[in-house]
Amino acid sequence: MFRPLVIGFLVFAIILAGAFAGAMVRRRVPEHHLTEETKNLVSVSMAVVATISALVLGLLLSNANNSFNAVQGQLSAEILRLDQLLRRYGSDTKSARETLREYAERKRDDLFPKNPADVALGNQSTYELLQEVEDLVLTVKAANARDEWWLAQAMTLASKIGDTRFILAQHTEQGTPRAALLLLVFWLTFLFASFTLFAPSNLLSTATLTLCALAIAGAVGMILELERGFGGLVQVSPLPMNHAVAVLQAEARNETAGGHT
Repeated sequence: MFRPLVIGFLVFAIILAGAFAGAMVRRRVPEHHLTEETKNLVSVSMAVVATISALVLGLLLSNANNSFNAVQGQLSAEILRLDQLLRRYGSDTKSARETLREYAERKRDDLFPKNPADVALGNQSTYELLQEVEDLVLTVKAANARDEWWLAQAMTLASKIGDTRFILAQHTEQGTPRAALLLLVFWLTFLFASFTLFAPSNLLSTATLTLCALAIAGAVGMILELERGFGGLVQVSPLPMNHAVAVLQAEARNETAGGHT
């Protein structure tokens, strides 16, 4: 899979090549084809293409941003809520909470390693710790209806954490359809070719088109980076997960200190 930075550079090169192609065509087209009526026709036609391209680019960026925001904080919030449920149940869930803390620490290291290339969204050994939490909860015997409710809520939340694990594992596989991206690049290349078809080539026009192509390539690269979510230049903040692990570790230290007094 190509990295977003590489794809962004390719998009920049292709769009800019379209602009230079339009300038080359301008030199070869007979002057009677470059009438004012022709210019108006091309301008109106390209305005339609530009509008569609802007709508599609905006939609892709919005979808990528929504997907990016959906994974931020969800897993850490579910882990903290599960720990709270188990803690309120009582001392019978101590083993489950210890395993949950170990799972949180392992999951944090999987999602936010020191080397971004080592991101492991679907680490099976980490998931097995979550399954162990579920098994430990199932071994707890409820004494009354209240306890049954707490355990049922805990199992439901553990299941949601497992679902989130699979969502994260599939996160990088549900990006923008490459056919849509190629079509968008084709439209933009065609659009830039039309710009130079009638405009004279000079330093100002060349610099303007280059900066515009760079801006569009940057937008495409941003879309792809947001879709990755982990291990890229733009990635999910590790702060919520670090906070969850810090809370669980602090609770464990307090309980240990309380048990020794």
